[in-house]
Amino acid sequence: MKRRLSLLSLLLAASCAPRAASPTVPPSRSTPVPSNALAPEPGERHFRALRQLTYGDGENAEAYWSFDGKALIMQSTRGGASCDRIWRIDDPLGTPAFTQVSPDRGRTTCSFFYPDGVHLLFSSTHAASPECPPKPDMSKGYVWALYDGYDIYRAKRDGSELEPLITGPGYDAEATICKDGSVVFTSTRDGDIDVYRADADGKHIRRLTDEPGYDGGAVWSPDCGRIAWRASRPAPGKELEDYRSLLKQGLVRPTQLEIWVMNADGSDKRKVTNLGAASFAPAFFPDGKRIIFASNVGDPSMRNFDLYEVPVEGGTPERITTYEGFDAFPMFSPDGKHLAFASNRHDSRPHETNVFVADWVE
Repeated sequence: MKRRLSLLSLLLAASCAPRAASPTVPPSRSTPVPSNALAPEPGERHFRALRQLTYGDGENAEAYWSFDGKALIMQSTRGGASCDRIWRIDDPLGTPAFTQVSPDRGRTTCSFFYPDGVHLLFSSTHAASPECPPKPDMSKGYVWALYDGYDIYRAKRDGSELEPLITGPGYDAEATICKDGSVVFTSTRDGDIDVYRADADGKHIRRLTDEPGYDGGAVWSPDCGRIAWRASRPAPGKELEDYRSLLKQGLVRPTQLEIWVMNADGSDKRKVTNLGAASFAPAFFPDGKRIIFASNVGDPSMRNFDLYEVPVEGGTPERITTYEGFDAFPMFSPDGKHLAFASNRHDSRPHETNVFVADWVE
């Protein structure tokens, strides 16, 4: 039976859409399958085996690899937290060890490692208030909140030496980093929801998108030459008026999003998908020629999300996952042998989201 995803709005709101890393060689099918491996769903031909890293202690999602492939960083409500905290997962392919690296204040989202192996970043509302911000008003339909209190912070790997990185009026979140240290993020600082880039120290901020609509969840290509992101383009008239009305209330309705790519300087913007669905969480393949992303295309209920791949130049997407529920937030390990993603599969209670790592078969 198809499962209903009660936390979909939260997951979409927090989606940072990870960046794939460096080129690699496909894994051998003769590699030993770990003893704790789970079987993929029928039709998931790119998955040889699955490891489940989290087991129902809160909601767990958006697990993104460190540049050396030895750790993941995720957001979670594990330990009874009332809203998301940031956790580091060491040794995810062996015996995972979990360490909280964000404060027990405010709401956090969108964490990522720096390439220096020393620092990480995430977005947090703790400076605006120690309390979790209120959930969005669903009486307005399917919407999620753009909390003005979100700023982007940098810290050491253990969470120490926390300091503001990118601040200012409005929403600053959804940050990812390339191997040269460049940061790309989402902000409402100029009155719309747009993609910006900055240096590793948060300086020299440049706006990359300027069309009306939501632009966010941006990621870098392995060579730092391109950026992929998700975007809505409300039609002039009622759609655009509704979008702007919600934006004034700090809300957005993310029901139709497409995947786009552009050059690192914001030039040559092109739409990669044209699915008329909620497509989000893009990540480049290690070869830089393809994008993996999540979408609910083809599901009338709009609740069944699967992973798909598509050439950067566009084309017909190939379905990667077949689970009848929620699969999203993919990111390849630096060697390309493993794919981390979040899923409702193998849950211990309805709608539970956990982190998985799949052995990838090209």
